[in-house]
Amino acid sequence: MNTPASPSRPWPGRPHPFGATWDGEGTNFALYSSSAEAVDVCLFDGAGRETRIPLEESTHHVWHGYLPQVEPGQRYGFRVHGPFDPASGLRFNPAKLLLDPYAKAIEGDLRLDDAVFGSVPGRDGVAQPGDSAPFVPKSVVVHDLFPWGDDHRRPRYAWSDTVIYELHVKGFTAQHPGIPSELRGTYAGLAHPAAIEHLQRLGVTAVELMPVHHFVSEPHLLRKGLTNYWGYNSVGYFAPHAGYSSGGTGGEQVREFKAMVRALHAAGIEVILDVVYNHTGEGDQTGPTLAFRGIDNPSYYRLENGDRSQYRDYTGCGNTLDVRTPHRLQRVMDSLRYWVTAMHVDGFRFDLASALARSLHDVDKLSAFFDVIQQDPVISQVKLIAEPWDVGPGGYQVGEFPPLWTEWNGKYRDTVRDVWRGQNGGVRELASRLSGSSDLYQDDGRRPYASINFVTAHDGFTLRDLTTYEHKHNHANGEDNRDGDNHNRSWNGGVEGETDDPAIETLRRRQARNLLATLLLSTGVPMVSMGDEVRRTQRGNNNAYCQDNGLSWMPWDLTGDQQDLCGFVERLIALRRTHPVFRQRAFFLGEAVGTDGVKDLAWFGPDGLELTHAEWFDHGVQTVAMYLDGEGIRSRGPRGEQVTDDSFLLVLHTGHEDRDLVLPKRPWATRYEVVLDTAAADGDGGRTYPAGERLPLVGRSVALLRVTR
Repeated sequence: MNTPASPSRPWPGRPHPFGATWDGEGTNFALYSSSAEAVDVCLFDGAGRETRIPLEESTHHVWHGYLPQVEPGQRYGFRVHGPFDPASGLRFNPAKLLLDPYAKAIEGDLRLDDAVFGSVPGRDGVAQPGDSAPFVPKSVVVHDLFPWGDDHRRPRYAWSDTVIYELHVKGFTAQHPGIPSELRGTYAGLAHPAAIEHLQRLGVTAVELMPVHHFVSEPHLLRKGLTNYWGYNSVGYFAPHAGYSSGGTGGEQVREFKAMVRALHAAGIEVILDVVYNHTGEGDQTGPTLAFRGIDNPSYYRLENGDRSQYRDYTGCGNTLDVRTPHRLQRVMDSLRYWVTAMHVDGFRFDLASALARSLHDVDKLSAFFDVIQQDPVISQVKLIAEPWDVGPGGYQVGEFPPLWTEWNGKYRDTVRDVWRGQNGGVRELASRLSGSSDLYQDDGRRPYASINFVTAHDGFTLRDLTTYEHKHNHANGEDNRDGDNHNRSWNGGVEGETDDPAIETLRRRQARNLLATLLLSTGVPMVSMGDEVRRTQRGNNNAYCQDNGLSWMPWDLTGDQQDLCGFVERLIALRRTHPVFRQRAFFLGEAVGTDGVKDLAWFGPDGLELTHAEWFDHGVQTVAMYLDGEGIRSRGPRGEQVTDDSFLLVLHTGHEDRDLVLPKRPWATRYEVVLDTAAADGDGGRTYPAGERLPLVGRSVALLRVTR
């Protein structure tokens, strides 16, 4: 028979669900630890006073108890007892207050103090006795109900119709003059009509949010007076980051996040989360003890076989989460399912996804991680994007993820960059990337939209800096410019950095238009990085992960050339949306699809003739035209109807010098209309040419022509 709860004896409660679950009268607490000897749940009042209550019930390694009258808003944590034996992989230390791995909300920041470390600094075998509670974040009991209204009708764009915009929740609105100052840099700021209006005007269909799982800053940054801005240092996989909340952090951040999703959905924009399940913010053995390390270290992390005090690091961040064990894999799946069902997000981009798919050492396409996602009735139905690499041996897995998955196509990025900076790898490589990368995705039954095409992302130079700087300028990061990629090998016109030379600036702006036109007219799913459409600069910093300031934030006080480029991107996305020939659902055949002998996809040289076998492999070819046949498009509409479209000729001239291209003759066309030309500041075309005429091309430019047959 249950007895009333007291500070020394709670009701037994239930082993499931994990975490803190309020039922209207009290809260059930459940924590998994396979090696713990005892567990205390610790409650904190408004003054920070702590009450420790032992959880005396343990069912299948789940420690649990029910506390009547504990309500939403209650701050809590756990203290877990057991041996401190790093050589055996055990790091229990009840002096450390630990976050709930299933906490729906987290409050507070990590403050640097020796007490936050499980070991005495510099002496890993000696437990640190100091109490960490005053210096670490705390979990919060929440109530999950929310008035979603008609949000069950989510946008649900087909992959082939998707255009992704990668953004940072804080950075996107931190300087927006049309948003109230108290909302800038928050979930509510992103939900504001002024922020949404920009996304709608661009025409993107989805935002990919950089990490919003609650994260902390690394100790080495805190010692330098810096913070982690990007957020790839998660400690709370169910909790929206409290630092992005305008309404409070006692659970209010959950409601504000949901309201943001609801507002974006109402505007026709999907929400994709960048999630970091490959490592945690606890770092290596010298890092702080915040949650997992002190709860069940050998179950959560991959440890070195020869020395269990050391962490196997496939991520470059000090540790690698072990999803080979059932309970750890369950936590990842529970987290994903929660964000879909309770928070209504539409998909996920998995950071360093190869680390999640490693079995003993190698990346395994048949791993349990892929199996459980494939069969899950919720997660298998949302958008799934892999960053298909990690930093371990054999970790580069572009093209190797199984069906159901799309991938950040690093080969697309590298090829397109090389082409436009004059390091041509041959027409064959370029043609594969422009037409959907069939060499990577066709053999396992995937479609062109398995390729997430991009030329820039949060990690690396912005588009403006890519065309401006030859070398990185990361001194503000406090690492003597050692961090980030070594150099850019860019097309900066021979001048490093910003310049007042009008000829060089003209070239750089045209190169930005070239890259954006290539990206948004390629087959596959394009991703635009925040601010590239308005020439955002980080002044040459290509690793601004710790720059939470104007260096990283979106600029909104736009000059004329910034507005021109933004309008150019709007036109490109509108072209893509209007013409299905640019967003094919099936791979091109490169064969005749009609009686006139015109192929669905063909490649022409500057002489107006189809490329020969020798030219196909010639790295010296600098002018190439891609013919896209809209009349025989291999796709169907949403109701199964056959889709037809205009035909187009996309011309890429990557050479320095101006030259002409002979426009292909019959049967390919009788007339051509230039609809877009990057040689014009606004990208406008407006000229028409008969078939066989010479099309003048400015050095390093893109032209798109509509074909009349």
